[in-house]
Amino acid sequence: MTEEVRIKNTGLRGVTVADSGISFIDGEKGILIYRGYRIEDLADHSTYLETAYLLLHGSLPSAAQLSDFMSRVRAARQLPAFVLASLRLWPREASPMDVLQACVPLLAMAEDTIAASDRTSCLSRAITLVARMPTLVAAWHRIRNGQPVVPPDDGLDHAVNFLWMLQGQIPDAAMARDLDVCLILHADHTFNASTFAARQVVSTRASLYAGVAAGIGALSGGLHGGANARVMQMLLELEHEEDIEGWVRSRLDRGEVIMGFGHAVYKTGDPRAAYLKRMGQRLAAQHGGRWQEISQRIEEAALANFAAQGKRGICTNVDFNSAPVYYLMGIPLDLMTPLFAVARVAGWCAHIMEEQFADVQGKPALYRPQAEYVGEYCGPMGCVYNPPDRRG
Repeated sequence: MTEEVRIKNTGLRGVTVADSGISFIDGEKGILIYRGYRIEDLADHSTYLETAYLLLHGSLPSAAQLSDFMSRVRAARQLPAFVLASLRLWPREASPMDVLQACVPLLAMAEDTIAASDRTSCLSRAITLVARMPTLVAAWHRIRNGQPVVPPDDGLDHAVNFLWMLQGQIPDAAMARDLDVCLILHADHTFNASTFAARQVVSTRASLYAGVAAGIGALSGGLHGGANARVMQMLLELEHEEDIEGWVRSRLDRGEVIMGFGHAVYKTGDPRAAYLKRMGQRLAAQHGGRWQEISQRIEEAALANFAAQGKRGICTNVDFNSAPVYYLMGIPLDLMTPLFAVARVAGWCAHIMEEQFADVQGKPALYRPQAEYVGEYCGPMGCVYNPPDRRG
């Protein structure tokens, strides 16, 4: 009789839990693929909405298919009136991630056919969420600052429309394209914490909205989303620091973490980070600021320190390089994680639909891992229950 192998207390790292045809990571070679396409090719040649179509449908669209998809997204951008009315009643100091997560069930309430579970209905919901997530983030930002909500403009593409609704002005074409590329780079990333949370929830046959709300909840945690905001806060605190290298050495000598380094999967470099680094250098040259200089000095000092300690495979990640990019675009720090969700919703929905419509023959349809019980044990009959007045 073979002994059962139990893998536990690892955060499921290295454990394969399902098949997926959506995205692939080779951490040793620094490769990220969506549906067979390298992320660099998509960033160079595609758009976010075309990439969203690819993730949701499994193949790149024809010109007619893309036109129809874009029209459906634009038609779905407007928020229901009761959602906007609700937002105006909420505390202005509320976390944007909490607001975003709370709004997804409201969008579910606005749907007349929520009980339908066929692929066509789920795809329609995915399009609605791709369309409305940017509107939600922008509307909340305007409301919390006492500004009038800027409605979506059907004549604008996805990224430029978001900046229009957020800032009340049309950005230049180069910045709009840069943001669109950022959305592509963040659109999916295999079974990360938020994607796994979304898939686990819908394995119960919960709705797509419930899965996306779970994904947002997981993304709001400090070990998943939010790292780019903390990177930018670090850069802001170092704006007037001359001895960046000394600051890095001192921090690492104390055993403290420098935000934006290391990744659970990538060991030789994150391809998204490399793309964003070049983008940040270009934006810094156009708009000024010390952020790229500070970032470069932090990176060089930290990598030299890691090498001296024999630590290999630690490099900057997507959060380290996206932070100054978003800041130079005028994205407030506490909207950087919601912007992550604006991009990732396409991937979440693709994974949810894959989970919902997978052939489950031969594998469990419901995620149900086991735990090793290490609590109190008083024998097979259990502990003796004593009333309160007889307890020591």
